[in-house]
Amino acid sequence: MSTVEGRFRLGVLALDGVMLSNIAAASDTLRVAQTLATIRSPNTALRLETVVFGARGQESIRTSSGLTLGGLSAPPDDLDMVLVPGILHSSAHDLVERIRAMQPEIALLRELQLRGVRISATCSGTLLLAESGLLDGRRATCSWWLAASFRDHYPAVRLEADAMVVDDGDILTAGGASSVQPLLLKLIGRAGGDELAQQTARMLLIDAKRQSQAPYVSEAMIQKPRNSLSEKAEKFLMHQLHEEISVSQLAEYCGTSERSLLRHFRSHLGVTPQAHIQHLRVERAKALLESTHLSFDEIVERCGYSDSASFRKLFKRATAITPGDYRQRYALRPH
Repeated sequence: MSTVEGRFRLGVLALDGVMLSNIAAASDTLRVAQTLATIRSPNTALRLETVVFGARGQESIRTSSGLTLGGLSAPPDDLDMVLVPGILHSSAHDLVERIRAMQPEIALLRELQLRGVRISATCSGTLLLAESGLLDGRRATCSWWLAASFRDHYPAVRLEADAMVVDDGDILTAGGASSVQPLLLKLIGRAGGDELAQQTARMLLIDAKRQSQAPYVSEAMIQKPRNSLSEKAEKFLMHQLHEEISVSQLAEYCGTSERSLLRHFRSHLGVTPQAHIQHLRVERAKALLESTHLSFDEIVERCGYSDSASFRKLFKRATAITPGDYRQRYALRPH
């Protein structure tokens, strides 16, 4: 990332309904990093700056909390990177409808990229980038619960839904709202060095080692496209998850061919039927680890596996932590 005389200027795109925490995190994290850099070297040439600007000539916006944020700038000419923050929404459908109405913002993002400004987004802001077409053929992530809807609406994007931050050169994307912080640490590291990024993480108690959203995923909260075949398949799988399940059985229950079923799963969920079955089994194991005192062997059996060792490997591959660590971190405890 190039800077001008040690300066890095981040522009935050102001959107109506924005989550104020995203704007505050960007401003505060860079300000803390600047303070630490100055303490370390009083004559440092490094200048980490944040500016909040709108695409419609507006002087203020209304945030998701109802507070009005004023003092917006016009789009600056000297940005190094723009950040598209997340907006609060009631459903994936509501979000897509709202971002499709953000044509001035989309036009500005395209213009900024043509000028060589790097683009970043976090949480639902990634969908605005996808709507603009800037992510076509690119790698990206978004908030995990929007992944299925994202794939349905923007199949040209190579979505890596488990990733906390995806760096695809001149475009960076982050997952859920708080994952803007590891994204910001990456930017601080590029502008001021890894040591400054590490010091900032320690000062703000940010876990810089978090690389995956997988441990936080809750299947029940994922916004899925409504489709009769998907719903029929899901109903069968949830009832038979403790048994061995073949793709041919699933296709027969759904009244379709294995080839059509495979095509449907790849189109709507981005995975094969077998991979989805494994995903559901991991989700059941997570729920049982959270809410019961069953042994891991008993949980494995209820998830349709007979080999605890292989299921343990599957669980760790899917969640990035072991079943024991997951239970210790997320088990429901009495008050």
